[in-house]
Amino acid sequence: MKKQSMERKSRTSTDRGKRKNREFAVVTYFFVGMFMMMMGYFAYFQVFLSEDFINSPYNTRQNTFAEHVVRGEVRSADGKTLAQTIVGGDGGETRYYPYGPMFAHAVGYDSNGKSGIESFGNFSLLRSHAFFLEQVLNGIQNQKNQGDNIVSTLNYSLQETAYQALGDRRGAVVVLEPSTGKILAMVSKPDFDPNTIKAEWDRIISDTDSENSVLVNRATQGLYPPGSTFKILTTLEYIKEHPDYQSYSYECTGSIGMEHTEIHCYGNAVHGVEDLETSFAKSCNTSYANIGLGLDKKAFKQLCSNMLFQKDLPIQYPSNRSSFVLKESSNTDEVTQTAIGQGETLVTPMHMAMVTSAIANNGVLMRPYVIDHTENYKGVEVKSYKPSQYGSLLTEEEAAKLQKFMSMVVSEGTGSKLNGQSYQAAGKTGSAEFSSNKSESHAWFTGYASMEGKGTVAITVIVEKGGAGSSVAVPIAKQVFDRYFNQS
Repeated sequence: MKKQSMERKSRTSTDRGKRKNREFAVVTYFFVGMFMMMMGYFAYFQVFLSEDFINSPYNTRQNTFAEHVVRGEVRSADGKTLAQTIVGGDGGETRYYPYGPMFAHAVGYDSNGKSGIESFGNFSLLRSHAFFLEQVLNGIQNQKNQGDNIVSTLNYSLQETAYQALGDRRGAVVVLEPSTGKILAMVSKPDFDPNTIKAEWDRIISDTDSENSVLVNRATQGLYPPGSTFKILTTLEYIKEHPDYQSYSYECTGSIGMEHTEIHCYGNAVHGVEDLETSFAKSCNTSYANIGLGLDKKAFKQLCSNMLFQKDLPIQYPSNRSSFVLKESSNTDEVTQTAIGQGETLVTPMHMAMVTSAIANNGVLMRPYVIDHTENYKGVEVKSYKPSQYGSLLTEEEAAKLQKFMSMVVSEGTGSKLNGQSYQAAGKTGSAEFSSNKSESHAWFTGYASMEGKGTVAITVIVEKGGAGSSVAVPIAKQVFDRYFNQS
């Protein structure tokens, strides 16, 4: 009995030891696992996230970089210096923008906060990849290192052309390269001079007139009724719902009555009997109001969602969401107004440029980007940014159909000022009413042009209170196309 009792005690003691060993092993493995996860996340953070956190405008660590580095330059793709830091004899630094307001919204400013490339490229401009011995020597001598330079995708000649073509009118111009997503030009007016913004800051922010909001980048933040440019999406939805779209026929008498309103074609034009292509080319409001009445509202909403409505745009610049508010319960007036790009539908010029770019690129949207690469002050490349796909907004077959429709706008419709050029152009004009009495309208054009050996370029133009897109916005686009395809 005594022996059995001792054996039981021995087994109990052994079991307790095993349990303690298991518990110890579980705790050990748990902490080892936690440590490995932390190390893995640290490595991931260093490789993928650290630059985003450091470059955040809320990260005060950036301020310490300026104590040791002279801010680098921002340059255009064609070699122009767009922003630089001038160091005086007393060591004082002044940020200088050689072209003043021309690149104000694209490049941004670096006082009283930051905007544009100066903001989201801040980290790159405040770090130096000068030769390490040079950096050591500068540290010993208590001198600053020269920061890296940003080479942008902006094309000086196109920016200058767009800026001058828009003149003293309010509005925006966006120019993209569809095959890559490069932002070639981005103009917004009214503008400001980044060289004097610090002195004028109080006046600028105290201006309560919304029309004079010079700090607003109208290209990415301006929300406008798209007018007839939206007929691109109405057409796409009709084609998706009606494979026999080529048999569409409508007789335009110049107006069509709704429940509470009457829709007129621009200038009270009477277009007569039209098929779908002619309705699009002539931008017939009454035909598109008729088309809108037969569309599946749920499917139309889904298409616009796929086209980035109600979504954040995949760009680095601050932007507003475009809105599409048509619902199953929307009445006849709301449906017809939406179909012609009026009502509560709102869009940014950048958004329209991206939709147009995807159509020109056979349905694939490339992410718009404006920083091509960074390099040290001696021109040695530090980091390169490559084109990347956002995704397919429409199929290649759908894109081909819209390309044909948009080509007819130039060959037979409201975009005829672009016909007969050395390049092949396509697009859609728009005149978007915005005043309560419908007496004023914004002028739109969105389109693209191609030439063998020169590629394709897409553009969106809006001129606030400009009137007809065909007579105001199209000539601006033409000047930019001419410059692009005729420059060496």
